[in-house]
Amino acid sequence: MATGIVQEVIPPVLDSTSDQPPLFDGTTRLYISLICPYAQRAWIARNYKGLQDKIKLVPLDLSNRPAWYKEKVYPPNKVPSLEHNGKIIGESLDLLKYLDSSFEGPSLLPDDPAKREFAEELLLYTDTFGRGVIVSLKGDTDVGAPYDHLETALSKFDDGPFFLGQFSLVDIAYAPFIERYHPLTLDVKKYDITAGRPKLTAWIEELNKIEAYQQTKRDLAELIAIQKNHLGVVTPYLPSFH
Repeated sequence: MATGIVQEVIPPVLDSTSDQPPLFDGTTRLYISLICPYAQRAWIARNYKGLQDKIKLVPLDLSNRPAWYKEKVYPPNKVPSLEHNGKIIGESLDLLKYLDSSFEGPSLLPDDPAKREFAEELLLYTDTFGRGVIVSLKGDTDVGAPYDHLETALSKFDDGPFFLGQFSLVDIAYAPFIERYHPLTLDVKKYDITAGRPKLTAWIEELNKIEAYQQTKRDLAELIAIQKNHLGVVTPYLPSFH
């Protein structure tokens, strides 16, 4: 785990009435929503690499977002996005890799080629995993199948409790969604995703010890309520997140 984690006060959330921060003034800014799982990925990575004093958080209210964000900062009008070196980078999985390769701090990928190859496989699976969970929560498909896949993946390397053995950007990619899916599945389907899955159980336990992740967690009841409200029932895939 990264050392020297800086405790921070979350800046005020900016909405349609808020002024735009200066653009490309030399400050590196991470535009997020405090409740967006995709933005949480980049937020965790930023914290884990110890970049709190180098990358400024800019939280946005996506239900009342500033017009200047789309017009002047990031035309796709989604979060997360990163303002760095005179450009804006988006897409959460791309941002994980960018943060890892462009900034100092603990590496988020091991050197082992086999582990790097498996990392790419698991990153590609994230969307399939999410769709599988959503379909199962909305209908009558096997609710456990997506988690069986993760249990098997967690069994590939035995040198630690995480997907690649040691904590990596793969764990960061899945963490915000498991954080939401675990209680949501229990609530909607009365199904405990950890039952009979010791690897997944251990992964969740160890993940919750990572300070960089802990600092990004919000009120879970609020997140669940938001998920149920959007799309009618049960998904953390909220509009304008990616």
